[in-house]
Amino acid sequence: MSTASTTFNGFQQGNASTLHPTQPFLWSIRREFWEFRSIYIAPLGVALLVLFSFVVSMARVTHQAQPMTEAEVIQRPYNFAALFLMGICFVVSIFYCLEALSTERRDRSILFWKSLPISDFTTVLTKFSIPIVVLPVIAVVLTIVTHVIMLLLNSAVLLANGQSVNMLWSSLPLGQMWMMQAYHMLVLHGLWFAPVYGWLLLMSAWAGRLAILWAVVPFVVIGVFEKMLFNSEHFGHWMMYRFGGAPASNAYPGGHMAMHEWANLHFAEVLFNPSLWAGLIAAAVFLFLTARVRRSRGPI
Repeated sequence: MSTASTTFNGFQQGNASTLHPTQPFLWSIRREFWEFRSIYIAPLGVALLVLFSFVVSMARVTHQAQPMTEAEVIQRPYNFAALFLMGICFVVSIFYCLEALSTERRDRSILFWKSLPISDFTTVLTKFSIPIVVLPVIAVVLTIVTHVIMLLLNSAVLLANGQSVNMLWSSLPLGQMWMMQAYHMLVLHGLWFAPVYGWLLLMSAWAGRLAILWAVVPFVVIGVFEKMLFNSEHFGHWMMYRFGGAPASNAYPGGHMAMHEWANLHFAEVLFNPSLWAGLIAAAVFLFLTARVRRSRGPI
């Protein structure tokens, strides 16, 4: 808290009336990077692990002297890198939302943050933007950097072994992979899961301890009671639909998990899906309630 106090000293002493409307939001974003370093450290660590695994894999393939002749084989490590980074960013998003508002109450830093000219709604909206915008952008940027390094290493190894790089470069639709990942992270992991993130933030602000239990147990109880009373699983099927990452036929046509199926995506069916907009409305309600709860909460 002393570090945060020093960092925000000039901001706190400045005239609030002269601040640009976006300054509190931008400072709040910077605060999240200072307090929750896992936002960028975890994806960066995964990117380094992917590169290390790729180098080991290339060394094995080179030792076996097997030239790459199939496009699917060439694309496989690049698809894996993109999917791995997407997965870790989604995991970070879940745990971040569970800790985002409870941590400041446990370490009593909430007293300092509330003394700044930043509203509760701005704070909550900032934290909501981390899984919706910031982490998807981090995932896409790291994927691009990782893919470029992998491509350069791959090309260098092929040239060193007297092989042509034409097959490698022609078989990698990296631009489509990056656009596919951006779509997946911003639309599916972002907008589609918006009510999930909103609910987790609400539980983080409300629960004193074990926010994950308060977030999960109500849904488990509902599912169990429905099964016991009506012998049906409608709620469970709805939960699977919501957590499936948007309608499967739209997210990955034909169930194919490749990151270059850009032309086969049905944008209109996803963006105008009633469930998507119902989820965004639910997320807005959760954010409003979270801001109200944070206003009345103090240190634990």
